[in-house]
Formats: sequence, structure tokens, C-alpha cells
Amino acid sequence: MMNCLIVDDAPIAREIVAGYCSHLPFIHIVGSCSNALEAKAILDNTPIDLLFLDINMPVLNGISFLKTLKQIPAAIIFTTAYREYAADAFDLSACDYLVKPFSLERFLVAIDKAKEKIQPATVNTSYFFLKADGKIYKLLHNDILYAEAKGNYTKVVCQQQVIVPNIAFSALESMLPAAVFIRTHRSFLVNKTNITHIQGNCIYLQKHEVPIGHRYKEMLFRQLGI
Repeated sequence: MMNCLIVDDAPIAREIVAGYCSHLPFIHIVGSCSNALEAKAILDNTPIDLLFLDINMPVLNGISFLKTLKQIPAAIIFTTAYREYAADAFDLSACDYLVKPFSLERFLVAIDKAKEKIQPATVNTSYFFLKADGKIYKLLHNDILYAEAKGNYTKVVCQQQVIVPNIAFSALESMLPAAVFIRTHRSFLVNKTNITHIQGNCIYLQKHEVPIGHRYKEMLFRQLGI
């Protein structure tokens, strides 16, 4: 069962999301809120797995609201009429971005992405496979130090090797457990279990140094419990 919270200032928009959710028996709607302050009261007292979040709301917009949360739900789906905020949403590790009006079919695609973040495949979640340089690599999550966006490619730095698969940075991020791999910068994703120390605006992982972007620092520290 996935506990979800719907946050949107438009009643009809909340009803549409709730109606779509009613087709999925594994989703339990904990609450439906018209603004961020109502949502915060629920989030402070109830475990939420999935957050449906509008952006253009009174008092506090969705992007700003998400940055204030100390405990962030595992999966966040933005639901908005504005396309221009998509980059900001994905920077905050949203699993999908639905532009209103969206169909049930498109909604189900977003739910599948959310399920992958909340309930990763259970066959063996400690590793995955990546293709690079004509080879297929088996990568253990614990062996990965960090990943870096390099144009259309992604550099994956591991304990003993570096590989550069032909895969988008966002695609790699979706393959990794969000509870372990966190954004420190628009172009960097780190394995928090391998952090040696943090100094200034840098994270150190063994001999490697990864920058902390200004807009990510506050959320990073919240995720680390600092």
C-alpha cells in the first residue's frame, strides 16, 4: 500500500487525481489539501510515500514548499499547468512532471515511475547492469561513489573503475535507490554511504571531490540529517 497526499489549490484538479487513484487499489489517499500549509501539517504527522504537488499555489508555491520539507516523500509527482518549471522539479528529484490536463494513461506512467522509487524491484536491489564500451557491467550499489552528467553521457565513478555508459543522467538516477543516492549539484549524484567528509562546498568520497551546488545545499543537509 502506498500512502499518498494530493496538494493543489484547484478543487477539480484534486478530484481528477483522486479519481485516477481510485482505479488503483494499492494507493491510499491520506489527504487532499488546497495549499502547502495544510499539506505540511499532514506531512509532519503522517508517513507519506507519494506526493502529488501543484506548483502555482497561494501562500507558498510547490517548488518552494518542497525545499522546506525535512522529511521528503520517496516519490514526488508534480501536477501543473506550467511547463517551464520542469527543470526545477527534476532538480528536486521528482519522479515525474504531469502537465494539465493529463490523461489516465499518462498518469499510470507516472505511477509506475513512483512505484519504482518506493518499491524497487525485489529480485536483488543491491546491483544493476549498465552497458558501456561494448561491455555489460554489473555494478553493485555499494561500489558506486558518484555519478556525473557529461553531456549525453554519464560518468559513473566506482571504487575500482570508471565507466561512461551512453545513458542520460536522469535515466541513471531513476535506476538507483533514492534513499542512498542523493543530488549534491545539478550534474552530480553521490552515494551517501561512501561520503568520507564534507568541507565547505565540497563532498569527499575517498580521494574524489564533488561540488555542492548552492541550491542543493539546504536539501542535502536535510537528507543527511544535519
